[in-house]
Amino acid sequence: MQPKSRRPGLGGTAPDGALRVAVSDPPEDGRANRAVREMVAEALHIPPSAVQLAHGATSRSKTLHIAGDPARLIEILQRLLA
Repeated sequence: MQPKSRRPGLGGTAPDGALRVAVSDPPEDGRANRAVREMVAEALHIPPSAVQLAHGATSRSKTLHIAGDPARLIEILQRLLA
């Protein structure tokens, strides 16, 4: 995650395969975390409540738990990152 970015959006993958997400919100009071959840949910066409922060609330590296059909979610992510 990259908080306070001038250009928010999904930015491909990191060398370790993690999804890169940039948000314009500052990392204060959970605003950047909330923005990441909302951006991922919007990209996957699912409600924000289906995306939960599992680990990394205060870290740039986050682990998200995403509810839904794994095959469908992987397919959407592959199309977005192609």
